[in-house]
Amino acid sequence: MGFKDLREYIAALEQRGWLKRVTAEVDPVLEITEITDRVSKEEGPALFFENVKGSRLPVLINSFGSFERMNLALGVNELDDIAREIMSYLQLDAPSSFWDKLKMLPKLAEMSSFLPKMVKSGPCQEVVNMNPSLDDLPILKCWPEDGGRFITLPLVFTRDPETGRRNTGMYRMQVYDQKTTGMHWHMHHDGAENYRRNQNRGKRMDVAVALGGDPATIYSAIAPLPKDIDEMIFAGFLRKEPVEMVACRTVDLEVPAHAEIILEGYVDPEETRIEGPFGDHTGYYSLSDYYPVFHLTCMTHRNDPIYPATIVGKPPMEDCYMAKATERIFLPLMQMLMPEVVDINLPLEGVFHNCILISIRKRYPGQAKKVISSVWGMGQMMFTKFVVVVDETVNVQNVSEVMWKVFNNVDPRRDTIIVDGPLDALDHSSPLPHYGSKLGIDATKKWPSEGHNREWPNDIVMDPAVKEQVDRRWKELGF
Repeated sequence: MGFKDLREYIAALEQRGWLKRVTAEVDPVLEITEITDRVSKEEGPALFFENVKGSRLPVLINSFGSFERMNLALGVNELDDIAREIMSYLQLDAPSSFWDKLKMLPKLAEMSSFLPKMVKSGPCQEVVNMNPSLDDLPILKCWPEDGGRFITLPLVFTRDPETGRRNTGMYRMQVYDQKTTGMHWHMHHDGAENYRRNQNRGKRMDVAVALGGDPATIYSAIAPLPKDIDEMIFAGFLRKEPVEMVACRTVDLEVPAHAEIILEGYVDPEETRIEGPFGDHTGYYSLSDYYPVFHLTCMTHRNDPIYPATIVGKPPMEDCYMAKATERIFLPLMQMLMPEVVDINLPLEGVFHNCILISIRKRYPGQAKKVISSVWGMGQMMFTKFVVVVDETVNVQNVSEVMWKVFNNVDPRRDTIIVDGPLDALDHSSPLPHYGSKLGIDATKKWPSEGHNREWPNDIVMDPAVKEQVDRRWKELGF
């Protein structure tokens, strides 16, 4: 089973020596960021700041900032375990006989157990404040040129006004005053689509924001799921038990019952305001622009809430490890659509959306270029600015090995593709916002049928017998 709430996760981190409590007073304006940045760059522990200037609430940060912590958060020994389990569900064949149907029942029952469970009350509503103030929270100002303080780890709940389906996303929220924030909905995200549909109806939109909760539920808010899959079902799959949900007090939405803090409110379809700049995961400040405004009308929380946060900036940082979890978990879905894919790597330097390295089993001419085009047609993969494809013998987790193949296997005119298309809103290099060029690189060995009429040289590989002989003599040789 997964963790019930954030507190169980904190206890597990502490038990393993993966959390450091800081008792000295720290300032949420810049100082917490500087401390956390130094610790994350040294691959250090999660941090629990007990004494935050101007607030009675403690701050938890860097809680996902290592591969070990991501494995713990999602309840696995390694992230590929989740991928293998997903494949076990995706490979369920339609039953052909009565006995086949019986064999499927345990798996189907298990799948139904992931559905969210409504409860009448939860710890997140131990205190109900109908006259709330964001000043009560230790919200961080992360970097010197940020437009203000930002809520950085929110689970934002909205509903599609046409279908009634729930969506959960993670969108930063710049604090304007005690009761209003920005709502950083990029135009491509599902939350923004729900917002536009409410705009068309001329109605204000209910929004609920959960801060804290069990780590699998927090991660699910950033998972690139297909639009119609409820993130809370995915969280239940990761936790191996349903997420308990409780109805909000003032808006028509449900939120995780074991969250630390809930912000209830609305977004007016006619109101926007300048949001930003913000020091982002690209390592640059994302620029100011107009975004919707969230109005806070009610705050509920535990009796002694913990404020969760994250910071982003030059990699590696905490968000990089969350991105690597996404890479491993969603590899099977990519392999279903492209069976030739062996492995993928989203390098930390590519900060989620700038680069993907792919190894494939090449079986026909032009297959690498087919894979490149397919990537640009897959949901949020459409933002990928550089797609590099190599042969199955290349370890894409070894960036040096991939670059060796790129620098030696590629004829720039024959083996590259440049196309124009949508880009992430955070891409500052594109000539236009949200739109620019993308590069595909075929670094596989080329065949005569692909226009390579010269002999392709073999890789240098030692005779296996000699390797075995040296293995036996290694200690004798003094190594």
